[in-house]
Amino acid sequence: MRARVEPMSKPRPGRGFVRSGAALRGTVHASGPGFSRLKWLVYALLAGNVALYARHGTSSELLDTAAWLVLLLLFEWETGGWPLPGRMRPVLHGIRAVASVAVVWACIGYAREAAWLDFANALAWLGVVGVLELEVRLPPQALRLHRIRRALALLLYALLAAFAAAWVVIGLRGGTDPGSAWLDAWDALLWLVAFVAIELNVFRFGSAPVAGPARVAQSLRSS
Repeated sequence: MRARVEPMSKPRPGRGFVRSGAALRGTVHASGPGFSRLKWLVYALLAGNVALYARHGTSSELLDTAAWLVLLLLFEWETGGWPLPGRMRPVLHGIRAVASVAVVWACIGYAREAAWLDFANALAWLGVVGVLELEVRLPPQALRLHRIRRALALLLYALLAAFAAAWVVIGLRGGTDPGSAWLDAWDALLWLVAFVAIELNVFRFGSAPVAGPARVAQSLRSS
């Protein structure tokens, strides 16, 4: 790990999925209390959805929701300015790897069950993770690539909103299991709000840099 001085135009203060505590010393995180409360309320509701899927959903839905909740909290740790001792990085990377495998396994489960709307939704969320990874890893000078990434993110979020609307329509029409459709629509809405919060974290919504013409950011080098 080594520090380097970045200009103020840098889109985000650090790179990598999990930063050490030293990576935060060049910035002051000052998100507004309203934003933080809303964000953690959504995270709590998503944790409640895990319990709902355990009771009313399929095994693929339970695995999918639980694994995504773990990944979401890791994204929050990465993008929200939370300190982390360097010795914990391997542990969190291991947890991330297990959760990622679980997400892919759930996606395969949807295909096997012919739950095509769930399958398409899961693929779109994998795309969202990909573009978020690009945002925290692309060099800050690659402005064109950052614009492309943001356009892809907007496209994916619009697709996910369409999936949520589809579940609402299914719920309104009734059918064999309208309750499941309404749960899926509610879950989809919460996840959209949660990842919008992560995007705002990436762009340091409500954060104030320390005084001075430049800030010091730590770049993690893969070992």
